[in-house]
Amino acid sequence: MAIGCMVTIVATLMQTFTPHHKIGVFIAGRVVIGLGQGMALTAGPVYIGEVAPSEIRGHIMACWQMFYSVGSFIAYWINYACSKRRAQLGEWDWRMVVIFQMLVPIIIIIALPFQPESPRWYIQKNDNVEAARAALMRIRDTEQEVEEELLQIREAIEYEKEAISSSYSALFKDPSVRKRLYLAFALNVGQQLTGQGTLNSYSTAIYKKVWPSNDTINLINALNATMGIFFTLNAMWTADRFGRRWLFMVGAAGMAVCMLIVPIVGMKTPTAADGTKSEPVGIAIVFLLFLFIFFYKPTWGATTWMWTAEIFSVNVRAQAVGMCSQMQNVANTIFQQFFPTFLANEGLNCLFFFMAMNLVLGVFVYFCIPETKQIPLEQMDRLFGGADHTEKGGQMLGVAGHDRAPGSKDGAEVQQSERR
Repeated sequence: MAIGCMVTIVATLMQTFTPHHKIGVFIAGRVVIGLGQGMALTAGPVYIGEVAPSEIRGHIMACWQMFYSVGSFIAYWINYACSKRRAQLGEWDWRMVVIFQMLVPIIIIIALPFQPESPRWYIQKNDNVEAARAALMRIRDTEQEVEEELLQIREAIEYEKEAISSSYSALFKDPSVRKRLYLAFALNVGQQLTGQGTLNSYSTAIYKKVWPSNDTINLINALNATMGIFFTLNAMWTADRFGRRWLFMVGAAGMAVCMLIVPIVGMKTPTAADGTKSEPVGIAIVFLLFLFIFFYKPTWGATTWMWTAEIFSVNVRAQAVGMCSQMQNVANTIFQQFFPTFLANEGLNCLFFFMAMNLVLGVFVYFCIPETKQIPLEQMDRLFGGADHTEKGGQMLGVAGHDRAPGSKDGAEVQQSERR
């Protein structure tokens, strides 16, 4: 995570101080930023998933998406402020927006020395039980919780060392892991099919269909980013109360309704000579697009990261999360290639496509995605039809009492999810 942040900082400086007319340097900086963010986006969810207690893992993972929203908030308000001071700022009109990409990486680098390392990493890399115990003592309430979780971690990793390679090929060899990978791929591509990534990138072009003023559009984008923070907070109390499946399906349904109504409003209302709508119609469309964000942020925004980071075995978790993160980027890149032409040819009617995709995604979740709410990471393998790594690992370690009673909390939660 620290390396990813440092790479991002270096790349930000490359972009900020790009010499005049040297667009190649700016593009190179953007590519390097992608590399740095890729490292951080892989390490962040994995770390959070591994240190968070299963009972509140969804609550804590929601913070990950919330700080996405905080980043958007900072970027859009800086952009709005700079757009109002273009004459005074000159070239720093855009350089100011770019250089603020350093803010969050700097904060993370400062905070990292005060954070415990993942106890699962200690066990996986060199079987350092004492270091893992010390890490758990910092993030758990009682010694009993520490010892019980430490035993589960050791059991699972002991089995995985023998049964599952840590190479990328292991993601495709083990049927249970392969199933999880394909489902996670589908969810991460689906996150982009909801329309959020594309609508966010081309929000200015969309709002141009409604509002003529660039200042108004910049303000709307900044307000949208502000509301996104509050909307994401909904995931912090819903993810561990109602579950991931509920959030996915409610979010898909809500977004589909918004993507249905916006183009209908566009079709049924008059368009001015300059191609824009009247102010009341514009306000209605902006409200519906804000409502879309209300449904997206705590559901497909936050929950996709939660589900992806918590389903894989520790030996392949980082590799799998990294691949899923890149699937998002690839899907977003592809969709953004055709969307400008789609928008230019169809106007707001292009949003019917995202309505259909959200309906498909809701059905997909209902039939294919199991519930992972409050299930310990070491018990995920049973949920997807694999061997119980804690039981097998306990036998290999020769640890007495590793068997879970049929009525135990962990076993009951997995059995309940398997029936869903």
